[in-house]
Amino acid sequence: MDECGVPEVWQGYPTNSMIQPWASRLMSHQHRKNNLPQPTQRTHRRTAFFADTTALIVFFTLTGILNERLIAGMTWEQVLHARLVGALLMVPVARPYGIWRDWVMKRAGEGRFSRLFWDSAALISFQVPIYAAIIAFSGASGTGLLMGTLGAALMMLVLGRPYGAFLNGVRKLFGLPPGGDKPMSLNS
Repeated sequence: MDECGVPEVWQGYPTNSMIQPWASRLMSHQHRKNNLPQPTQRTHRRTAFFADTTALIVFFTLTGILNERLIAGMTWEQVLHARLVGALLMVPVARPYGIWRDWVMKRAGEGRFSRLFWDSAALISFQVPIYAAIIAFSGASGTGLLMGTLGAALMMLVLGRPYGAFLNGVRKLFGLPPGGDKPMSLNS
């Protein structure tokens, strides 16, 4: 290719003044296009976002309803409000949690207890403060807020590994690796 971006194959052939600038612009466009981030990286990040978001919304909508109604003693109206607010907050939180979990899970060993401990630690440390804010905003206060937050912490302690396995299963359905080795955003 010469300095104008015209392939060597075209050099020496007769070209008029309209074709050469057009060919140069085409080659320049191809060069710019090849320097852009690969679509597979963007696609992977988008897929990871949808997988992590789907897993978080499905899993914690179901478990949140149980906690809010049975443990925190919230009314059905408060539960509905909490779940709607929760779903809205889960969208921007799901992928950062997935990355956080993958980072924390790098510390886990191969043993069942180690994976249980680190999955639970990741879930509690990231989600309990967010959950407390959600139910407080939805009307829980005083003892209800305290019991709901403690109930969520206990539930997340117990559900840490099941959610981690559920998240890995959803990622697999989306064609992604399970995570835990390194953050999925760096897998490319």
